[in-house]
Amino acid sequence: MLNLERLRTLDALARHGSVSGAAAGLHITTSAVSQQMAKLEREVGQQLLAKNGRGVRLTDAGRLLADHAARILSHVELAQSDLEAQRGQVVGELRLSAFPTAARGLFPVALAGLREEHPGLRVRSCELEPELGIAGVIRGDLDLAVVLDWYNKPMPVPDGLVKAPILDDPADVAMPAGHPLAGRDEVDLGEFAGDEWITWGDGEFCHEWLMFTLRSRGVEPIVGHRAAETHTQLGLVAAGLGVCIAPLLGRHPVPEGIVIVPLRQRLRRHVYAAWRADADRRPSIRAAVKALKSAADRVG
Repeated sequence: MLNLERLRTLDALARHGSVSGAAAGLHITTSAVSQQMAKLEREVGQQLLAKNGRGVRLTDAGRLLADHAARILSHVELAQSDLEAQRGQVVGELRLSAFPTAARGLFPVALAGLREEHPGLRVRSCELEPELGIAGVIRGDLDLAVVLDWYNKPMPVPDGLVKAPILDDPADVAMPAGHPLAGRDEVDLGEFAGDEWITWGDGEFCHEWLMFTLRSRGVEPIVGHRAAETHTQLGLVAAGLGVCIAPLLGRHPVPEGIVIVPLRQRLRRHVYAAWRADADRRPSIRAAVKALKSAADRVG
């Protein structure tokens, strides 16, 4: 009989591509990964790993068994989901991620509500950018990720995942109080052609969205500073170093010296939760989505 935990180790190796990555994903040591693989090789009587420079690679037999392992583990996940649904209890462990402003603006209320309503559920959370959150759910390192896309730049959700909307998050422009447009009721992106923008890191989904959106309005962006956190961006705006997009979620309290002006274009981020389809019936997933939506109702 094939051992399920060893198949899980093989699956993690196939997904992460390295012993260290598999160990991190499974929260065990690299030596434990090596021991599990050695035992699995003895069980099947074939070599599953081969040296590849300073690392390892899967042999043909290893890839074959890894494909079966992925399907087996998916069926196990589905069975566990069905059993939890039949029992109807929100218990066990739930691993969540959210992009920084959602972690700041939603997690405190949502996770506190989950703890109070479901004391038998252990929740572990972390901050991850949307692409990394989706990847973690696909790999099985996470049960649910809070992610986003923009009204004019959707982020595709891979096959095998389910998503549920949490909130639509309006985004305005934050500018220093002395900015020439600070007294306006609304502004147009095209009016910021000469301003320096404070934006997210290069390659991040929100940064790419901002560059795309400004250029679609005929503005070639002048990027002055980059910061992952909204409050770091707002701190730079307060110092007079540029302007930034300021979504409502997670921006309060707004530092002194900043004026937030709505955009005529009415920019919005779509915030949603994503999880694996084979875990769709888990009561803990449903409880987490409900708690996140409840926390979203308090944003504003």
